[in-house]
Amino acid sequence: MSKTTRRDFFSLLGAPALAAALPSAAQAYSHTGSGAGADLILINGNVLTMDAAQPRAQAFAVKNGRFIAIGSTQNIRALAAPGAAVIDAAGMTVTPGFIDAHCHPGLQDELFDVNCDLTSIAQIQEALRKRVATTPPGRWVNGFKFDDTKLKDGRPLSRQDLDAVSADHPVGVAHRGGHTNWYNSKAFQLAGITRDTPDPKDGRYFRDANGDLQGQVAENARDVIERAGEHESFTPEQMRERSRAAMAYASKLLTAAGLTTVHDAAADVDKIRAYQDAYAAGELLHRATIMPVGMRGAGRIATSSPFHNLRDAGVYSGLGNDHVRIGAVKFVADGSASERTMRMSTPFVGKPNDFGILTMDQKQIHEAVEDAHRNRWQIGIHANGDVAIDMVLNAYERVLKLWPLPDRRHRIEHCTLVTPSLVQRIKDTGSIPTPFWTYVYYHGEKWRAYGEEKLERMFAHKSFLDAGIRVPGASDYTPGPFDPLMALQSMVTRKDYAGRVWGASQKISVDQALQVATLNGAYASYEEDVKGSISAGKYADFVLLDKDPHAVDPDTLKDIRVKRTVVGGKTVYEA
Repeated sequence: MSKTTRRDFFSLLGAPALAAALPSAAQAYSHTGSGAGADLILINGNVLTMDAAQPRAQAFAVKNGRFIAIGSTQNIRALAAPGAAVIDAAGMTVTPGFIDAHCHPGLQDELFDVNCDLTSIAQIQEALRKRVATTPPGRWVNGFKFDDTKLKDGRPLSRQDLDAVSADHPVGVAHRGGHTNWYNSKAFQLAGITRDTPDPKDGRYFRDANGDLQGQVAENARDVIERAGEHESFTPEQMRERSRAAMAYASKLLTAAGLTTVHDAAADVDKIRAYQDAYAAGELLHRATIMPVGMRGAGRIATSSPFHNLRDAGVYSGLGNDHVRIGAVKFVADGSASERTMRMSTPFVGKPNDFGILTMDQKQIHEAVEDAHRNRWQIGIHANGDVAIDMVLNAYERVLKLWPLPDRRHRIEHCTLVTPSLVQRIKDTGSIPTPFWTYVYYHGEKWRAYGEEKLERMFAHKSFLDAGIRVPGASDYTPGPFDPLMALQSMVTRKDYAGRVWGASQKISVDQALQVATLNGAYASYEEDVKGSISAGKYADFVLLDKDPHAVDPDTLKDIRVKRTVVGGKTVYEA
C-alpha cells in the first residue's frame, strides 16, 4: 500500500484547506510589525509580566495582536494610535494568559451524554432513567463525569444499581477520570462477559465479595464492552456539527477561566476537524496545541491512528499557525491517579496485592517512542506511577542516545509519583513532566489510598523546580477542574477542599505557581518565544484579575475572579 501524502491526509480529514488555513508561526509573525502606533493599550494596571527583565509594569501597548512595549502609563499612552482601544485596568492585576498543558476540552459527552456529576446513587439513577425513557430498548444509555469518591451513600455504585435503571438497555457510567466505567448486567451480557471471564493484562473486571461482577471495569478491559450492542448513530454531517458545538462551548468556558492556551492531550480525527471548524467560524476563542492520539481506544496500540496518518503525510510536531498547531503525539502507559489504577512499585494502602495497571509494556513503549522520535515528533506518554515513568524514561534515554536530535523536550504526561532518581533522569533527558495542578485541592478524599509518604512525592512541582526543570501545569480536564486560580491555590497550599494538607514538602510560592501557569506552559510546546509573558514581540494574551494573588490569603486564591480575558489583543471574555 502506498503511503498517504500530505494532500491525501488532509482530504481524508475532510479538511482540504487545513495547510493553507494554518501557516507556520514564522509566517504569521512576519505580518505583525513592531513600530509605534498601538491599536490597543492597557493602562493603570498592576502588571505581573513574568518577564525577568521587567517583572512589573503599569501599562503596555499592543499592535496587530502582539505586545510592542511595556512600561509606565504615561509612556504607553504616547504610543497609542488615533482611535486605539484603551483598557483602563483601574489598579487590577494583569497576568499573561494562563496555559493548561494537558486538557481534554470539547468532549461531546459534555453536551450530549447524561451528566452524572452527582453525589448520590439515587440522583444518578434518576438522571439515567430520564434518558432511558427516550431511548429505544437495546440502545446504549451513557453517563458522563461520575466521581466515585464524591458519593455520599457510604458505598460504591454497583451493577445492581444500574440494573434498576434498565434491564433492556446497556447502561454505562464513565468516571470523570477516563479510565474506569460502571456497567449494568445487560452490557456485560451483550459483551459475553461473565464472572468467569479472566482479566486482560491491561485491564480489570472488578468483582464483589462473592466473586460476581461488581460493575466496575478498568482500563482496556472496557474495549469489548464498548463495542457490544447498539450505539446511537449519526451522519457525518451530524457528527461534525456535534463536534463543532462541543468545541465552541468548551472554548467559552476555558477563556472565562483565564485560559488562553490549552494543550489538547488526545485528539482524534473528529476533534482535529472540530478545531478547524470552530476556528473557521470564529468560535475558537483560545489557542490550542493539539496532541494527536497514537493509540486506539483507551490504550490499545495501533498501526493506524491520527498520529500515524499525520506521520505518513510527512507532518510532525509544530505544523500550524498562531491559533491551532500540532504538538506531541499522545500515548498511554498506565492507569489513573484519581481512579487509583496507576502502576506503582509499592501497593495501594490496604491493598497489598494491588500495584495498579500497565496499558503498555516496555517493548511497546520502545517501539512507539522510536517511531515518533525518528520521525521528528515530540512525544507525550501518560505515565502516572513510578514504574510507568521509569519505563518511559528507559525509552527516551535509548532514542536520545541512538538518534540524538536537539531539544526534543519529550513529555511525561501526569508524571505523578516520582523519586529523586527519576527527577534526575527527567532533568538529564530534557523531558517535560506535566503533573496535575488542581488535584491536591479537588480530589483530596482520594489521597488516603496512597498514604502520606507517597504524597510527598506526588504532583511534585517543587521537586521539579528545584531541579531546574521547567514544569508546566495541567488539569487533565475532565478528570480535574481546569480553573487556573484553583490550581494556584492547590500548588501553593497543598490543601484539599476540607483543609487537609497533602505533601507539604511540595508547596511552592505564588511567583513559582504563576511561572508554572504561564512561561513553563509555553516551554512545554516550544512556544516560550511567543507566549507565557508580557514581553515585546509576544502574543498579546493576558488576563485581568480582581485581586493580586500575592495580596490575598493563600487559602482564597481560587476565589480571585477573572474580569477579562484577551487573546491576541481581542477580548474573548469579560465579566
